[in-house]
Amino acid sequence: MKYYRVSQNKHKITCLLCKHYCQLANNQVGVCGVNQNVNGELKNLVYGYPVALNIDPIEKKPLYHFLPGSLALSFGTVGCNFKCPFCQNWNISQTHDINKNIKVSPDEMVELAFEHNCKSIAYTYNEPTIFYPYAKDIGLIAKERGLKNIFVSNGFETQEIIKDMPNWLDAANIDLKSWDEKYYKKILKGGLEAVKDTLRLMANEGIWIEVTTLLIEGENDKNEQLEEMAEFIAGELGDFIPWHLSAFHPDYKMKDHNTTELKTLQRAYAIAKKAGLHYVYLGNVAVSGDTYCPNCGKLLIDRTGYSVTVNNIIQGCCPNCNTIIEGVWE
Repeated sequence: MKYYRVSQNKHKITCLLCKHYCQLANNQVGVCGVNQNVNGELKNLVYGYPVALNIDPIEKKPLYHFLPGSLALSFGTVGCNFKCPFCQNWNISQTHDINKNIKVSPDEMVELAFEHNCKSIAYTYNEPTIFYPYAKDIGLIAKERGLKNIFVSNGFETQEIIKDMPNWLDAANIDLKSWDEKYYKKILKGGLEAVKDTLRLMANEGIWIEVTTLLIEGENDKNEQLEEMAEFIAGELGDFIPWHLSAFHPDYKMKDHNTTELKTLQRAYAIAKKAGLHYVYLGNVAVSGDTYCPNCGKLLIDRTGYSVTVNNIIQGCCPNCNTIIEGVWE
């Protein structure tokens, strides 16, 4: 697909990568800082230039119902289309300085995944939709060679991009950062309704999704908001969608905030279960992230930290009662 269209003003193009839909005059760069109008075409300035690259357990993404116990080649670039004051990767997401000393082609990235026995490639650390042309070129090669592809995203993709994803993207973990549109727009520079639309569209396109909410006390942890979040996930996406409730720790522009207490996560967990969600996991705290059968209660996956010590799921089902356990298991 083309990642831009010519605007009604013929001297500008409209970037189609995210829902800012930046209208760019010649040589102008979008909100993300890494997509530029160059002579009437959109140029992705970070194409081929990863700034962070690691081998991660898939559980760190976090994805708990997607190839548990496997490794993912994870990478990101500089730049982002949001301005979250609590960003844990702000040193790369909030800079536009591109290190061109290290270049990795799509073919080379896939080879790295095989060299390190990874079963997937995760586009993560900063917002992957801003380097979508690079990600897709990698992903198509990876898919052809039997690897899976994963987005870890703030969910601000355009409909055009989401419609382009199913032929190569297998899964996504989407941040649902708040249930307050004003907070999204004023503080994060995004939009709640846009993220909800992304979640609905990805689910409809058959992409496996899991949802993460970083709970920050005093910002997004009111019971009413959590109840509406849980009801949205269960009611519109499915009661089988895993919801990861993660603890905030002071970082970037929010070092004056307290670390989220375990009791806050436990309160949110109870709200999520009451709404009917089968799989709710707590993150960034020292508690187990085990998976149990929602029907008979049998332990299916035993996790210690990011390590899977037991996996009892057989052909996507509970071995005890044969209940289908939704996810991607092979």
